[in-house]
Amino acid sequence: MSYRRPFAPGEWYHCYVRGVDKRTIFQEAKDYERFLQLLYLSNCTEPIHRSNLKFHSPTDVFAINRPSVLTGIGAFCLMQNHFHLLVKETRDKGISAFMQKLGTAYTMYFNIKYDRSGSLLAGPFRSRHVSNDRYLQRIIQYIHCNPTELYEPGWKNGKVKNIKNLEQRLSGYPYSSLHAYQNSAAEERKLLDSSIFEVERQLPLRRMLAEAHEYYTTHENGKARP
Repeated sequence: MSYRRPFAPGEWYHCYVRGVDKRTIFQEAKDYERFLQLLYLSNCTEPIHRSNLKFHSPTDVFAINRPSVLTGIGAFCLMQNHFHLLVKETRDKGISAFMQKLGTAYTMYFNIKYDRSGSLLAGPFRSRHVSNDRYLQRIIQYIHCNPTELYEPGWKNGKVKNIKNLEQRLSGYPYSSLHAYQNSAAEERKLLDSSIFEVERQLPLRRMLAEAHEYYTTHENGKARP
């Protein structure tokens, strides 16, 4: 178990994992798609083997019935060499079991596909307790704004060349849960715990970017968390 203290039932946690030696863990679109499928399948108390399933599109897997989930997922974002998850402890040791299943399943897929062996992810996953609703909102924004640096590298320093283009690119990023927040009909919404929509705020994207920038600034400078 990677978290030094037990995860508290009903509490949210920001979990994040990097590739070993900061290596790339998603090399093409199919890798991201497989991870999202495993995000759904690994969040189950009973084993579900993807190799036994038949589906026509990557999102068909989200229609598979799961007897009971291990944890609640509130948000996610996959980047080339790391990923972020917002998860809730819904059963004893559920987060730890889920993260272990997810990491093992994806590492096996990646190693077979790219003919490699050994660890893919850098050690135990890291996590931080989300202590209140305000911090929960900031973490959701933080997670969803991670791709911003792909389009505006100077964003953290307050330098944005084209804000409209940034908003469009961020909304269209296919490997985060932002689209599921913006569109109630999105297939990826099935990955998420419905309770998250009872507490999250619907913000215009530009305001979300502004608040996320504030969080990035205080967080990375080591100041007190919101």
